[in-house]
Amino acid sequence: MSTFRSAVVQFEAVPDRPDRNLETITRLAHQAVAEGAQLVVFPEMCLLGYWHLRRHTAARLHQLSEPVDGPSITAARRLASELDAGIGVGWLEASDGALFNSYAVCLPDGTTHVHRKLHAFEHEAISSGSRFTVFDTPWQVRMGVLICWDNKLVENVRATALLGATVLLAPHQTGGTNSVSPHGMKPIPLDIWENRLVDPAAVEKAFNGPDGRGWLLRWLPARAHDNGLFVLFSNGIGRDDDELRTGNAMVIDPYGRIIAETPTPGEAVVLADLDLELVALSTGRRWMRGRRPELYGILTEARGNELDARAARFSEVPVDQ
Repeated sequence: MSTFRSAVVQFEAVPDRPDRNLETITRLAHQAVAEGAQLVVFPEMCLLGYWHLRRHTAARLHQLSEPVDGPSITAARRLASELDAGIGVGWLEASDGALFNSYAVCLPDGTTHVHRKLHAFEHEAISSGSRFTVFDTPWQVRMGVLICWDNKLVENVRATALLGATVLLAPHQTGGTNSVSPHGMKPIPLDIWENRLVDPAAVEKAFNGPDGRGWLLRWLPARAHDNGLFVLFSNGIGRDDDELRTGNAMVIDPYGRIIAETPTPGEAVVLADLDLELVALSTGRRWMRGRRPELYGILTEARGNELDARAARFSEVPVDQ
């Protein structure tokens, strides 16, 4: 197979209502597959909503969580079989008493691959995963998954590429966050979203500006280019507790070029045909073959200033520490 049609989706999840979110996922998956998509990538934690979870008690999170064989992922697996397409969805996973921010890729042959976010910071009761997720598919395409903040660390994307992935699923809930970095993202006023029907130009400007699309373009295409893989970026859109998610769903090729995206500040399905022949001779793949692994031991050595994801995400840490 030399080309592969994929879809990335953005939508506004209803907090704590997997039943309603599954209805949206089903509707949009049918739309994407009707337009030829073989894989449909939905956002991080799309079955429950995201940022409000930090306000829940641990007991409430356990109530909302489901195992991989629970009703929500079972429904996604059934949808994949019905549509003869891959369906990727995010949810709060329960496993042996622990909670994970997880993402299930349900394939039409009945298999399900689960990635647990490596750098979870949403709630102290949510644990971080401990392995990379790379797998083969019925389309002879090897894929990997990294959830939101996982993609920020360059080592994670490089490791996923070295494990053979040529397509990276990158489900997010991002945009408009209150970064502690002076030149990082900043919040977008909630009233911009609430007034979107009255002033659509204002929401388009904000979501495609420096706290939305502009921020993504500082780093996301580099992950694709430097590792010679396709990046399928899906994201939430609209209100997410006290922040605004900016959508900007896009597909990036192995040269870091955006080959499909939506400027729409609302629900959207973005389709793209991936020319898989681009991977082998891409700049990133050539650079990877020029690596000198004997020099990179420092990448696996603890420096003594490492922080867990929560501390790294929210703390102000001087560079020299």
